[in-house]
Amino acid sequence: MMKKRIVLFLSLVLAACLLSGCAYLPFSGLTSMLDFTVGAEVTDNGDTVTIPKAQYEKYKQFDKLLEMQEIAEYYFYEEVDSAKLAEGAAMGLLTGLDDPYSFYYTPEDYKELWEDDEGEYAGVGIQISGNYATGICTVSRVFDNGPAREAGVHKGDILYKVEDLYVDAFSLQDAVDIMRGTPGTDVNVTFLRNGEEISFVLTRAQINVNRVDAMMLDEEIGYIALYEFAGDCAAKFETALNDVVSQGARGVIIDLRDNPGGWVDDAETIGDMFLDKGTLCYLQYRDGTREYYHTKNGKTDVQLVLLLNENSASSSEILAGALKDRANATIVGVQSYGKGIVQSVLPISNDGSGMQLTIAQYYTPSGNKVHKIGITPDVEIALPKGDNGMYEFGDLNDVQLARALEVMQEKLAK
Repeated sequence: MMKKRIVLFLSLVLAACLLSGCAYLPFSGLTSMLDFTVGAEVTDNGDTVTIPKAQYEKYKQFDKLLEMQEIAEYYFYEEVDSAKLAEGAAMGLLTGLDDPYSFYYTPEDYKELWEDDEGEYAGVGIQISGNYATGICTVSRVFDNGPAREAGVHKGDILYKVEDLYVDAFSLQDAVDIMRGTPGTDVNVTFLRNGEEISFVLTRAQINVNRVDAMMLDEEIGYIALYEFAGDCAAKFETALNDVVSQGARGVIIDLRDNPGGWVDDAETIGDMFLDKGTLCYLQYRDGTREYYHTKNGKTDVQLVLLLNENSASSSEILAGALKDRANATIVGVQSYGKGIVQSVLPISNDGSGMQLTIAQYYTPSGNKVHKIGITPDVEIALPKGDNGMYEFGDLNDVQLARALEVMQEKLAK
């Protein structure tokens, strides 16, 4: 199965790339590789395998790796684990694409990816945004009732060190792996806040991820925060929407701030709640062909205001772009991140491993490019300097939310 995913960061899984371990196995390994090559002709005469010249030239590219393996196996000062060498090679191949969103999943990481999508794990209860340009990893969300929240970790804190590991965007997965563990055990985590180091001893606990919150801001305006496009978010969002509409909401504010994205299908499902038949977005592949995502008739007839910030990315931008183009949604906040590329996640080999690969760019229904541009707000308002956005849900001391409420009130008054 290949499933399309677009996300700004993987706070739960970050890895580095792919090489099939089959490349390390003479003859039998080559044969298993050819199982994935349509139309390849293989003749196996016991000790000899005959393959087409084109395939032979392809495998010759891996001679350097085989040579390095043989040297390491012969000269390394300890016994070499060939399987670990193959895994290490798998962690390196796709770096040649120079794309931080294309990488290899070990069998453990691939299994963990789907477990994380279910919304439960044992850890400290933070969501991290890793910026590949700066290397900085910032806390974008602190989960309610989690160890980090109870200890005083704030949204906006910079993840600096986990145990003895200094953290940047490229070592974030290692940091996450350390913070995960058995409930009841401790982990030392250091953050930077206003340039100062703040260290905590956090006791790991079972974390239940709530992906949607909702409430009424007044008698006619509902407020729904969507934190990521994963798990059961679409069903939870629909429940929240029906709830605020049943309470009399004629307008809905959708908060996508710090939402890093996720599965395209979830953006399509949620967009369909507000759009009649038409295009949600389209993907454009390297050869110029397009794949369209569609909505169908049967929308909920409400006025829309969307809140975006610099960490709203990927599926958040797909949804915002579609609702801006086709549902007269007003965007409030600041320019979104601008991640307009799509990844596919798929299993490889037969050992439980997988890979993620960037396969296309996406465009809004009106044909607007998002990658490295983002979604431009109709009403621009930034948080005041020093404001880390750590408000209770629905707190109108949040100046961006307060402005979104004003904009909605103006829309409903027309």
